[in-house]
Amino acid sequence: MTIWFYGQTDAYAEFSNFSPHGFQMEGVWWPTVEHYFQAQKFVDPDYRARIAKASTPKMAKSMGQSRAFRLWPDWDERRDMVMLAELRQKFSTHYKLKALLLSTGDEELAEASPHDFYWGIGGDGSGQNRLGQLLMQVRAELR
Repeated sequence: MTIWFYGQTDAYAEFSNFSPHGFQMEGVWWPTVEHYFQAQKFVDPDYRARIAKASTPKMAKSMGQSRAFRLWPDWDERRDMVMLAELRQKFSTHYKLKALLLSTGDEELAEASPHDFYWGIGGDGSGQNRLGQLLMQVRAELR
């Protein structure tokens, strides 16, 4: 069986990067995984700090799509490592989230994003589901 997650009102919404479960990384409090992830794309520390203070994860995502600031040249190679590190921190910080993740046993986890073919399954199910795969890796590590 596959456990699907995506929207904030769906079952397992806590697995979404938009879930309101903050954590500390590198001496900064990040309100969501989305805030941290989007900020890490950029070389400019001031812009990263602005993203950390975005009022919503949707705003952080929008700021992360800006190309007015320089991206790390190796971002595409680093993005999975960044995501894995922040997921480890999120699920280590929040005991209830850790318990929820562990309660999924060996079920496949899949982000049901209709638009994202890298982190999710995409509109036709052919996406890479990297977020689901990394969550399953964190689950195995937490056991």
